[in-house]
Amino acid sequence: MYYSRFQVTCAPDYSEILMAEMAEAGFDSFLETDSGFEAYVTLENYDKEKLEEIKTRYGAQTPLTFEQDKIEKRNWNEEWEQSYQPIIVDNRCLIRAAFHAPDAAYPYEIVITPKMSFGTGHHQTTYLMVKSQLDMDHRDKRVMDAGCGTAILSIMACKLGATSVEAFDIDEWSVINGQENIEVNGCTGIHLEQGKFEDLQPQGTFDIILANINKNVLLQEIKYYQGCLAPGGLLLLSGFYTHDIADIAGEAGRYGLRPVRDDERESWASVLFQKEASGGR
Repeated sequence: MYYSRFQVTCAPDYSEILMAEMAEAGFDSFLETDSGFEAYVTLENYDKEKLEEIKTRYGAQTPLTFEQDKIEKRNWNEEWEQSYQPIIVDNRCLIRAAFHAPDAAYPYEIVITPKMSFGTGHHQTTYLMVKSQLDMDHRDKRVMDAGCGTAILSIMACKLGATSVEAFDIDEWSVINGQENIEVNGCTGIHLEQGKFEDLQPQGTFDIILANINKNVLLQEIKYYQGCLAPGGLLLLSGFYTHDIADIAGEAGRYGLRPVRDDERESWASVLFQKEASGGR
């Protein structure tokens, strides 16, 4: 059997959304590369019109190239698993797959069920979020994980002592994989739903809100986050570059959110904000 292989070159922050879109067009396997990813589908068994629409829509937003060829079928998942490596965050947390050996040298461990079409925890922003979480007091706290992806941040919050976590993502594939990861890690205090903030309208107040999304979405949703963040609560944001910090901080400041600290990794950034005790506006 032969497969069509598309070698996609794109900016790092577009890889996961493009893989998700291409999965909807019929592609069933993906392999991350240094310049983007490879997408595989049974020869000619995909929605060509939808693929062209994806190319046009995202090509207007970011530099994007697709190169197609034909290759013989192989065991993609086995090859991908062989190349997938654990990630160690700040020498305190090991994020690994079930086929990796545990290591008691690290105080915290997160086991994920990686999928070729899903995030794997290796992105710089995931590292930054988990690193910052390790320095935050989650004990007995109520946490929101907005745009939770594979639920790594929710699981980290649970392992750090959060009482409950409300997690959500707009993509079905994230919710399915996130639920798998929650169960693998034995985290019973996480409630995961599919949808956007505006649709789900989380009830009550939260002590900590985590959002690793992208600059444009964050700028739109900061006002929603502050509305359900408890006075004195913490908002941890990532998914943007270091040169975007000023814009993010400016919007957060409009709603009584004060920057506490920021961090960076290979030009990506995270910022921790605290809501004014008076509640802001």
